Amino acid sequence: MTAQHRPGLVLGSRFAGDFPELGVPWRAAEASVPRLLVLNEPLAAELGLDADYLRGDEGVRLLAGTHVPEGATPVAQAYAGHQFGGYSPRLGDGRALLMGELPDGRDLHLKGSGRTPFARGGDGLAAVGPMLREYLVSEAMHALGVPTTRSLAVVATGDTVQRERPLPGAVLARVAGSHLRVGTFQYARANHDDEVLRRLADHAIARHHPEAARAENPYLALFDSVLGAQAELVARWMLLGFIHGVMNTDNTTISGETIDYGPCAFMEGFDPATVFSSIDTQGRYAYANQPPIMQWNLARFAETLVPLVDPDRDEAVRLLTEVLGTFPDRYQRAWTAGMRAKLGLPAGAPAGEADELIDELSRLLGATRPDFTGFFRALGAAAEGDPTAVRGLVGHLADPWLARWRALDPDPGSMARVNPLYIPRNHLVEEALDAATAGDTGPFEELLVVVADPFTERPGLGRYAAPAPPDGAPHVTFCGT
Repeated sequence: MTAQHRPGLVLGSRFAGDFPELGVPWRAAEASVPRLLVLNEPLAAELGLDADYLRGDEGVRLLAGTHVPEGATPVAQAYAGHQFGGYSPRLGDGRALLMGELPDGRDLHLKGSGRTPFARGGDGLAAVGPMLREYLVSEAMHALGVPTTRSLAVVATGDTVQRERPLPGAVLARVAGSHLRVGTFQYARANHDDEVLRRLADHAIARHHPEAARAENPYLALFDSVLGAQAELVARWMLLGFIHGVMNTDNTTISGETIDYGPCAFMEGFDPATVFSSIDTQGRYAYANQPPIMQWNLARFAETLVPLVDPDRDEAVRLLTEVLGTFPDRYQRAWTAGMRAKLGLPAGAPAGEADELIDELSRLLGATRPDFTGFFRALGAAAEGDPTAVRGLVGHLADPWLARWRALDPDPGSMARVNPLYIPRNHLVEEALDAATAGDTGPFEELLVVVADPFTERPGLGRYAAPAPPDGAPHVTFCGT
């Protein structure tokens, strides 16, 4: 390792130093036999990190949290949150550590690195399967153009994690714009004075929404910026059929990035009521509920900002409520623009006619429940005059709609750039994770290569574009704790 690479390993301690009230200095648990399972070399290069170093003994220990670079101060962050609608005043990183800030300002954060003071009775550990799931799905989301945390590496610890059965343990190293959450603000508001809350808001503005600093009311502008980012984000989820599965306020970021890929999955057959999480028995976080739940989470964020927005509480509530009320329209605009792109509609297509086509298509999908990803990809062939694949999914019911749509001259080339062919199909993800848990990472590595380039059709990859074989059993995901 040459000296010139060492600066790339410097980790800042800005959050730890600026907010001692919102974190606990902590160290990761020792790993018996740390071994690198997967390393994101393109991301490492983007971050200025040397891949050879990360593959070496010290680098692997860094990724597992047991080597702390000089000057770094790992902390378990404190936050509160509404989980499935119920408020928990003290959550925090029960099995995670913020190692510090990378030179470009992003966080290096570990998941599964052992118990912390926020563990609430849990073991603080993670298994290979859930950590590889987050790595795979977050990198697929990045390739799909969705703002997201990124996965840098997964390290097997050599230790056993006890769940329903003994499983091999692992630590995920991920990178994010920050790990500030709505829950961070909830914790600051509930447990500290307004001075801490103001410092946190100023930190969030400087880090993620600097334009808010120039506004007449910076804290109201912060709320407006976060709301806009989250409206865009959830619209992207909906356009891809992605279901987060655990949209608690502690999983809603201030940066507008998708975070915490636990019981997440991509919808296959179109059904607005689709739920994948084993614990979401009431369907709170079903596919169709994601936009209103995001607005609900943002309302909780607004509550924390009341003392900053205006000294008159009633005026602050009025101003924040007014901004909150813009969410449905901003979400709808983002979703409609995305649907126009998915349908390849030209910029000059009449808005009224385009909106009618989109509404009619939503009803058609609801009535026929085709494979969501496959249907939009099949539309590309229909745009070129071959509706065979579309008819194979929805029959001739689509013929009148297809005629009206084709009259608007959709662009199949632009459609191919926004409608993925390859997503992390649920049965393929489970197949890959089961194999990796048993010691064979080959299927995981193959699937990762496929979903990292989701729009380009390649020979021999037909099984990765096909939906799961029908077996009557709904897909269920688990949080991994």
